[in-house]
Amino acid sequence: MPEIKKLNYGGAVNAALRHLLTTDPRSLIYGEDVALPGGVFGVTRGLRKAFGEDRVFDTPISESAILGSAVGAALLGRRPIVEIMWADFSLVALDQLVNQAANARYVSQGQAPAPITVRTQQGNAPGACAQHSQCLEAFFLHTPGLRLVMPSFPQDAYDAVLSAHALDDPVLVVENRTLYLGDKTEVELRERPRPVGWHHRRREGDDITVVTWGAMTHRALEAADSLSREHGLHADVLEMVWLNPFDTDAVLASLARTGRLAVVHEANLTGGFGAEVLARVAEAGVRLAAPPVRIATPDVRIPAAPTLAEALIPSAGTIRDQLLAAFPARAA
Repeated sequence: MPEIKKLNYGGAVNAALRHLLTTDPRSLIYGEDVALPGGVFGVTRGLRKAFGEDRVFDTPISESAILGSAVGAALLGRRPIVEIMWADFSLVALDQLVNQAANARYVSQGQAPAPITVRTQQGNAPGACAQHSQCLEAFFLHTPGLRLVMPSFPQDAYDAVLSAHALDDPVLVVENRTLYLGDKTEVELRERPRPVGWHHRRREGDDITVVTWGAMTHRALEAADSLSREHGLHADVLEMVWLNPFDTDAVLASLARTGRLAVVHEANLTGGFGAEVLARVAEAGVRLAAPPVRIATPDVRIPAAPTLAEALIPSAGTIRDQLLAAFPARAA
């Protein structure tokens, strides 16, 4: 039986990394400040001491070098797990991700894939400002060959790292700094990775389907609880942990019961992955009882002032109000 520990989100990621370093000699962990400092958020603390500087090491401040060397290491048989401190900084290394890692399997006819796990974190936290607050999942989901997973609970944080490491495709594991020090919950320290593509039905309901992912899952659940308590409306909340692969059938099955759809994400509205979800529902020919709703951050740069940022990013209250708008008779 797998060991079960009570861990917070950051601790679950650390446990997964420790497991991979222990069980897979091909694994390497490196990035800016991941070794001696233990990570800017403490997630990799203790790994260098336990496994040595040949397996866990710090790099210069050069995202292109981090990801470029990861491609080379992967092509030579290693399984690198690299950290890009902020998702915003991955834009410095787009060539390495989009033109090299994502293409490796295809251009080699499957003989030389690039099994890279890229851990990064995104989203807003107090004082993060415009260059540390962007949510870029849609940016990378537009690139064939890149997988992407966005866990929001400790168990999924653990499982996502193991599953990403096992794939022969490059995978972005997108975390969120606001989750690292959250509550501890029981985490099953599985020995083997889960098959990719899972989702969770976090709340059952028959009135409206709410599709969400990442840290926004917690606000969507709070909004759904408020909607039920104050208005007697019950949301079916689907957390899509994996965005590539994405379980469209799960969304369609929920809509067959509810007939109403809202997609909630922290990324800005235009071009967000929520639009892709709505497009897939439209292509499936699902008849909805009300127009679908996208709930997202407006198309503006994120200000440094916490009060201004909080006013822009969907809160549980704004999510509840926009869900209620899908029921005009109740909202009136």
